Amino acid sequence: MDKQFSDVGLIGLAVMGQNLALNMADHGFKVSVYNRTTSKMEAFLAQNAGTPGGLCGFGELGDFVKSLKRPRKIVIMVQAGPGTDAVIDSLVPLLETGDIVVDGGNAKWTDTMRREAALKTAGLRFIGSGVSGGEEGARFGPSLMPGGDPEAYAHLKPIWDAIAAKVDSKTGEPLSGARPGHPIQGGVPCNAYIGTNGAGHYVKMVHNGIEYGDMQLISEGYAIMRDLLSLAAPSMGKVFEDWNSGVLRSFLIGVAAEVLKQKDPSGKGFLVDFIVDAAQQKGTGKWTAMHALDMGTAAPTIASAVFARCMSSLRTERLEASAILKGPKVLVSDPDVNGIINDIHEALYCSKICSYAQGFHILQEAQKLYDWKFNFGEIAQIWRGGCIIRAAFLQKITEAYERNPKLSNLLLDPYFCDALHRGQAGWRRIVALCAEHGIYAPNFYSALAYYDGLRNPALPLNLLQGLRDYFGAHTYERIDAPAGQHFHLDWQHPSRPQRVV
Repeated sequence: MDKQFSDVGLIGLAVMGQNLALNMADHGFKVSVYNRTTSKMEAFLAQNAGTPGGLCGFGELGDFVKSLKRPRKIVIMVQAGPGTDAVIDSLVPLLETGDIVVDGGNAKWTDTMRREAALKTAGLRFIGSGVSGGEEGARFGPSLMPGGDPEAYAHLKPIWDAIAAKVDSKTGEPLSGARPGHPIQGGVPCNAYIGTNGAGHYVKMVHNGIEYGDMQLISEGYAIMRDLLSLAAPSMGKVFEDWNSGVLRSFLIGVAAEVLKQKDPSGKGFLVDFIVDAAQQKGTGKWTAMHALDMGTAAPTIASAVFARCMSSLRTERLEASAILKGPKVLVSDPDVNGIINDIHEALYCSKICSYAQGFHILQEAQKLYDWKFNFGEIAQIWRGGCIIRAAFLQKITEAYERNPKLSNLLLDPYFCDALHRGQAGWRRIVALCAEHGIYAPNFYSALAYYDGLRNPALPLNLLQGLRDYFGAHTYERIDAPAGQHFHLDWQHPSRPQRVV
């Protein structure tokens, strides 16, 4: 193929698309770019002339397609949903058999399945790839979760391996120091083929659900320090900074420290104290919680993080209710500040373990439903760098699945089991403090409930099944009968023998 042809094409020059294009160019790939608004494409090229691999822009989609080496590899970075479908529909008539379309947006996995099936009938190949890391990750190294046609992925792999975040091969620590025109050399790429059809976008969705849980837990730790200990923002920032050198070391803990220490540009104090407490969401956390419910999989900490954002959006109602609904006074006389902070640390780490366990259990159930074959240790590996939930503790998850690839629940691994045993006293004290003093901490509560539910051999839902059979003849099983054998009692005439249903 003539060298004038580009290695890869990218459609959609919003911030993520721009940064991903620059990342590919930094690694020596020639990149063709197209944007519906031509002036935006022209401005992007003018600002980034002279990149190592080279960027070339096109005002017409047909010319953009013709500029690419065969099989063409086209990465779509537009808003998920109808926008992605519109781009694909416009591309199909211009492509040839074997060409590859890559959706790098936050697509719903069922949409990815639908698109792959539709393109296959047209002789085209489709890859749905999770791309995590935000703007900075896209520019200097994201975590990549591609799924779809494995033969098509073989063509994309050299590009995805090159642009992915890198971690040290021995320690698993993220490698840093990338800057424009000078990408990281060496290291293990945070990229792995996930599985067929929608597997890549499904894993990215669960990643985002775990991210919701992480962010809510961090916010609840902050709330206890603010409302119970009356610490100022910079003091809390120092706590998070200290935590970032231990088992909680992660991107989000580090960011929390920076946000808390940031002074308000107006000079009034610290910025966090002036930010409205209403959080937005884009849907991936909700999808995770909803599909867990659809599969009958317990994921209460992920779900409660979604509901916490919903609660935060009720700001008008909360302001009204705060003047009417009363709770206990948030007051601890002469608190043991260091002791409570240590307990918050334990509560945060134990809850985090439970949240990740729920996420990986969702993946375990989904692979049965869709006939996927996930490598859970490898998934944890590609989350060690580039992505939003990157954390030192992911290495422990990889090691857990290396010890036992058939591990039924992450909590049962010796490392995590020991961590929960050591930390649960402080965790329970924090949950009790929050309940006693009226501090909103749904994720600490739900994570502890998950732990207590999982370790309990006799939940009270035997009574619940009795209630269901009483009013609806829904049947029940008996502990002294073969599993799967169902019974019904005539509750109006309980002396009559129960019957097998």
